[in-house]
Amino acid sequence: MGARHQARERALQILFQHDIQGKAAVHLDEFWREYSASDESKAFAERLVRGVLEHKQELDATIGKYATNWTVSRMPIVDRNILRAGLYELLWLDEVPAKVTMDEAIELAKSFGDGDASKFVNAVLDKALATESRLAAKRAEAARVKREA
Repeated sequence: MGARHQARERALQILFQHDIQGKAAVHLDEFWREYSASDESKAFAERLVRGVLEHKQELDATIGKYATNWTVSRMPIVDRNILRAGLYELLWLDEVPAKVTMDEAIELAKSFGDGDASKFVNAVLDKALATESRLAAKRAEAARVKREA
């Protein structure tokens, strides 16, 4: 398992805990005592968690715009946090290609969500990628990679 994949799994676990208990920062030290990770994975996971928590309102508003017939508060906790982390990556982590973000989010949904979670996550993130003006550069890069494949 790659360091970033492991980081995304750990970030999802932390965000899940935060959704249930609140105060993720208080629990980070305790979390890392229980779950091992390389320094690289730990750093990326914490970057994702901090970014999601810092931009949570904007992320939830954007997710709500693209999640047809769903409110963010009624989504399963796992799906909601996969979407938050994936959208955070798309919007704020320029160095991560959109294809990587999408593939990783779908894999997390397959591993941790129910049978339809991966389709739901794919649909919401795909709509955001296709229409958010801030994602024009990532859209263009994804199209270029697709043409070259």
